[in-house]
Amino acid sequence: MAWQNPWYDAAKQHHTPQGFRNPEEELRQPGDLQRWQRERKEQGLPFPPQAGYPAFISDWCQPVDLSGEEDRIWWLGHAALLLRLNQRYLLIDPALSQRASPFPFAGPQRKTPAPLRVAQLPHLDYVLISHNHYDHLDRPTVKRIARQFPAAHFLVPLGMGKWCQQRGVRHVTELDWWQSIVLGSAQFTAVPARHWSMRTFFDRNRSLWCGWVVRNPALNFWFAGDSGYSDNLNLIAQQLGPFNLAALPIGAYAPKWFMRGQHMDPDQAVQLWQQIGRPLTIPIHWGVFELADESLDEPPAVLAQALLSANETSNDFTPWRIGESRTLPNIDSDLS
Repeated sequence: MAWQNPWYDAAKQHHTPQGFRNPEEELRQPGDLQRWQRERKEQGLPFPPQAGYPAFISDWCQPVDLSGEEDRIWWLGHAALLLRLNQRYLLIDPALSQRASPFPFAGPQRKTPAPLRVAQLPHLDYVLISHNHYDHLDRPTVKRIARQFPAAHFLVPLGMGKWCQQRGVRHVTELDWWQSIVLGSAQFTAVPARHWSMRTFFDRNRSLWCGWVVRNPALNFWFAGDSGYSDNLNLIAQQLGPFNLAALPIGAYAPKWFMRGQHMDPDQAVQLWQQIGRPLTIPIHWGVFELADESLDEPPAVLAQALLSANETSNDFTPWRIGESRTLPNIDSDLS
């Protein structure tokens, strides 16, 4: 008997009896994956950073400093973020292993070192996961968290709870798009993203994918996660904004003909940033794994050109170094 979606709701456009889907048009055609793999191999892509990997690491990585008690956010590379809110620690998509792969000997390898180990955290209260791809849901990291911080509460999209429990997670809540939960002083809402899910050859789109909105009295933060551009993303700002902090992806976009349905490029990220009111924004989904054809140092350069082309002079959407942090109270906000 074919697998049936136990969460299926016919009234929801992103649900199907067999899993989940994007409301947007599917842009990939049969044979596109094979074409991309063939062209990538023929061209020897991706190319290394222009000055080489050691120079890239020197330019774009720094140690993580967890001292202090103020509300703060750290970018840990790729899509991984750490927040300290009212002395509670929140990790988002913590892929901290050497490979984004089911195997320790094959698959995309880190090109920049993980700036933080789970053991360095004083404690951990919440973990948010956007979807089940290996560069966002990292089994070794999840197992370390479950062992060291058994009280940590995981928030995941529909279909990922059992996986977490089987890796030792004791407290996990699954949410559909637009569903919320209040924990402590913060509200967490799962929001749409234009992406897909797959962890094995047999589970494509059986679990949901999402972004997250984290809101407390001083912060309204949108983590867009892994997403292609869509006009539908504007609904998130319309319903849950205005935001005073965001994290938007700018990497894994080349070639655009193959990646555009699942990853936005820097030009699209700038367009979305403008549409949501230009909050302080962390460019994410770059700098660690070579998942597409652009070099590691291309996304920040293309982002700078995209801002220039859009006549934007603000410093509120510029690349951070891996390990860099900012204090949250310094963010100008006008939350209603």
